Amino acid sequence: MSDLDDPIDPPGGWQRDHTERYVATDGADGHQWRGVNTLLLTTRGRRSGKARRTPLIYGRDGDEYLVVASAGGQPKHPSWYLNLRADPRVRLQVGAEKFDAVARTASPQEKARLWPVMTAIWPAYDDYQRKTSREIPLVILSRA
Repeated sequence: MSDLDDPIDPPGGWQRDHTERYVATDGADGHQWRGVNTLLLTTRGRRSGKARRTPLIYGRDGDEYLVVASAGGQPKHPSWYLNLRADPRVRLQVGAEKFDAVARTASPQEKARLWPVMTAIWPAYDDYQRKTSREIPLVILSRA
């Protein structure tokens, strides 16, 4: 059993509700959210070392999964992104399937190619980027 097997879920609100439904139903209720596919990303806390789970919209590029560290256009990167930068070994749940993966930030060239993939799924990503001065990272997740 890995330390990523017993994660802490978001503290409250819609993200916690979404995560609890996703886990309880093996993704049958939760994989689809507002018409888009979501996964559960588990990272290891960069300070606490504790596993933390976050629901995220995802896209695909071949066998790889794509997520966007938008935080809704907030000025700071989301904690899950800071965590995976510190330790890129993560766990994914996509529907009922759970597997280990390795995360990396897309290069500028990769982001230029893949950003339209993600904005086709969730057009608000363009709005979030306009709203913030930080460069919103696109993350590529590959099976370990």
